[in-house]
Amino acid sequence: QVQLVESGGGLVQAGGSLRLSCAASGRTFSSYTMGWFRQAPGKEREFVAAISWSLFTYYADSVKGRFTISRDNAKNTMYLQMNSLKPEDTAVYYCAAGYRSSSYYSGGAYDFWGQGTQVTVSS
Repeated sequence: QVQLVESGGGLVQAGGSLRLSCAASGRTFSSYTMGWFRQAPGKEREFVAAISWSLFTYYADSVKGRFTISRDNAKNTMYLQMNSLKPEDTAVYYCAAGYRSSSYYSGGAYDFWGQGTQVTVSS
């Protein structure tokens, strides 16, 4: 079992920045592909970014160039640095973990999910 806890969400003005963190329990964090997803009110959950256990990174087109995903395996923590935030980035952001998953974009590839953290970007 892996437990995931997100933090770092909040209210920010358009153009601002936030850094989300996802702390994971367990001793095999480095073997997990980690991902960020988000869900806005009335919309389906969508892929944001992922970092594989082999440290390759993947981004949705909507965030490419603005968001950066990273991980610190020594701290069992994943991060999402979000810059140049837009009102359309407003959503609940979830982190997810998939054991040695080689599929990144689909939520079905992930085994464990956090509770989510709210990000609100005002115009």
